[in-house]
Amino acid sequence: MIITKTPFRMSFFGGGTDLKEFYEEHGGAVLSSTFDKYVYVTVRHLPRFFDYKNQLTYSKIERVGEVDELEHPMVRNAMKLLDMHELIINYDADLPARTGLGTSSSFAVGLLNAFHSLKGKQKDKRTLADEAIYVERIMCDEAGGLQDQIAASFGGLNRIDFDANGYRVKPIEISKSRKEELNDNLMLFFTGFSRFSADIQTDTKKNIGSNTERLLRMKAMVDEAEAILVDERRSLDDFGRLLHDSWMLKRRTGSKISTGQIDQIYERAIRAGALGGKLLGAGGGGFVLLYVPKGLQEAVRNELSELLLVPFKFEEEGTSVIYYVPEQFEMEEIKND
Repeated sequence: MIITKTPFRMSFFGGGTDLKEFYEEHGGAVLSSTFDKYVYVTVRHLPRFFDYKNQLTYSKIERVGEVDELEHPMVRNAMKLLDMHELIINYDADLPARTGLGTSSSFAVGLLNAFHSLKGKQKDKRTLADEAIYVERIMCDEAGGLQDQIAASFGGLNRIDFDANGYRVKPIEISKSRKEELNDNLMLFFTGFSRFSADIQTDTKKNIGSNTERLLRMKAMVDEAEAILVDERRSLDDFGRLLHDSWMLKRRTGSKISTGQIDQIYERAIRAGALGGKLLGAGGGGFVLLYVPKGLQEAVRNELSELLLVPFKFEEEGTSVIYYVPEQFEMEEIKND
């Protein structure tokens, strides 16, 4: 039996520039961090006592004979990619899916990590990210960028740059105390809304041509945000104000990015003392991240009292195997007609 733990991510700057249609021509960059809320994937071989050969448990339970019969496209394609059969797979998570935290990509990375471990192999973080990107973007043909799979695999507070030759992951080097201060000035609220990121990303892709100047400005903000973080003389409040500027740009890149309800939540938070913030993920709903100086956080919490506040801490590890017990299991011969 294998259990993997894979973190969710919050993207601060540059979201949208990690779309292939943009970065292959203009280059892309994002600044993001993983935090201590996780997807847990348990994988073991299915004993041969049942009239089905594979069981998958997530928001529903699938029991099927052959892998091709699985309805879940990502699991089906990941099993085909690594030639996995006769499995029990269980998905659990600390936070709900379709809420802007890269949950599907964290699941993909954690699942592939578990598959390799079940085969007795340990893969490096880049390989896991690359395979998750291939499964989601190529095999499943889901619209979206590349940052989620990379963040979930590598973990930590990073700058990720994209171009036609691939991607580079650069950890943001700041002191422990400054990173803790940044963490302490961020508040995460659940709006209660959920959405399919791929639907919004498809709309965003259609508008890339008309949004080129905005996306280039959002890419440049990654440089500005990194400069704020690494310069101990700069106030981190500048990071919060830059988040506001970025969100104002992001909202204009697609009609589905925000909603009237999200705009009202954000405006109320700003009036109560938040310096900036954003909706996490592709847009449409889910979690709102706010930068709020500590002295004003009670006022913001009271103003948004109908929303769930989710405490969190940054994490550094990325995907990991937290339980490993090797199995003695002889695979049935797979017959190809």
